[in-house]
Amino acid sequence: MLDRHQRCSRRKFLASAAALTFAGGIGTTSLRAEEAKPTPDYRARPPKLSREGRKPIAVVTTVYRPLSHAYHIAGRWIYGYGRDGQLHVPKHYVATMSVDQTPDNDLSREIGKEFDIRVSRSVAEALTNGTDKLAVDGVLLIAEHGNYPRNDRGQILYPRYEMMEQIVDVFRKTGKSVPVFNDKHLSYDWDKAQKMMGWAKDLKFPFMAGSSLPVTWRRPELELSASANVEEGLVAGYGGIEIYGFHALETLQVMLERRKGGETGVKAVTVLTGNDVWKAGDAGQWSWDLLEAALSRSETLNPGDVRRNVGNIAVGNMPATPATAYLVEYRDGTRGTCLLLNGHVQDFTFAAKIKGETKPASCMFHLPPPPGAKYFDCLAGNIEKLLEAGKVPYPVERTLLTTGVLAAGMESHKNRGTRVETAHLEIRYAAPADSGFFRGNVAG
Repeated sequence: MLDRHQRCSRRKFLASAAALTFAGGIGTTSLRAEEAKPTPDYRARPPKLSREGRKPIAVVTTVYRPLSHAYHIAGRWIYGYGRDGQLHVPKHYVATMSVDQTPDNDLSREIGKEFDIRVSRSVAEALTNGTDKLAVDGVLLIAEHGNYPRNDRGQILYPRYEMMEQIVDVFRKTGKSVPVFNDKHLSYDWDKAQKMMGWAKDLKFPFMAGSSLPVTWRRPELELSASANVEEGLVAGYGGIEIYGFHALETLQVMLERRKGGETGVKAVTVLTGNDVWKAGDAGQWSWDLLEAALSRSETLNPGDVRRNVGNIAVGNMPATPATAYLVEYRDGTRGTCLLLNGHVQDFTFAAKIKGETKPASCMFHLPPPPGAKYFDCLAGNIEKLLEAGKVPYPVERTLLTTGVLAAGMESHKNRGTRVETAHLEIRYAAPADSGFFRGNVAG
């Protein structure tokens, strides 16, 4: 999720990382899933993982470079990751990898050699291992990062749809399908997103999507009841209008989908920027009280007036950009707001007004920072459920709806804050009993 856009040569990166990942034990010892034991050595010098008793998966990605999504997600199947105080070894391993782009800091070729992973640019080859049969038990589609153009709405044209189409083509030709995970939203284009969902339904393969935000640790561990009488919800976050806008919207959706009556869809979306954001709050289009409640959970809150901080203060790689507000009108009358407040916060917090309760329900979505970005542990843990059980742990309709809201929001932004009606987003689904977020301590 949180790309630091760090650029370095392959040689420099591998040299600096050697003590952490490649040194000591690699190539001389191996560890099976059932042999993982709690030892501090595994936090610095993990042994090479055995493939014995584990099933192969394919990674289809745009780019595999340091701190990219593919690096973080696929890396947890290559190296294992820490859970419950010990090295956790997934029951699947990365056997093949399709990589669309190989920049100067590409890691896929070195990783392929080191861990005997077949790497190519062909999606079909990754899924069949060069044969005429499907050779993997699952697919991780990670089309985030890389050098891709933007459209006139400012959306990055990541080829998720095109890669999914090639995956489905292999399924059809081989007469077999396996679970697929799609990182983040389905597509920048609503029609393409619908087709991706349609392929999964037609071929009857489990399809899971989304990011780490819905499943990362919450402080406090807030899980609204499955029939919460929510009147309004708000997320305070940060980042760019599209890439991080999706994260904010998905955070809002995972909380509001639990409201009484279940999810019924969204009827309109408006995106405001700059002073129009504060004017909308003053006019009651979003709640200052909920913003205060959400910010009370922030661990990065900048002292002072939000209106003065946002747009005037750059933090790290986040420029000083004006405030952004996504105003989401649900079909059942519930209101949702996502505020991107660069310069005031650098985390994601939530608050909701519950009918009959005087105090808003609120929490923070805890995101341990890179280089480890341990929130990917939470996503990996849920992907493991998909691969092992062959069932999605939470509905993909959540991501489909968020995809549609994001696309409508980018259209609104292009048209200077025009309210965009979304009759096509009449998407109904029931929230799962457990939304899948990780509980307890981060480090275990």
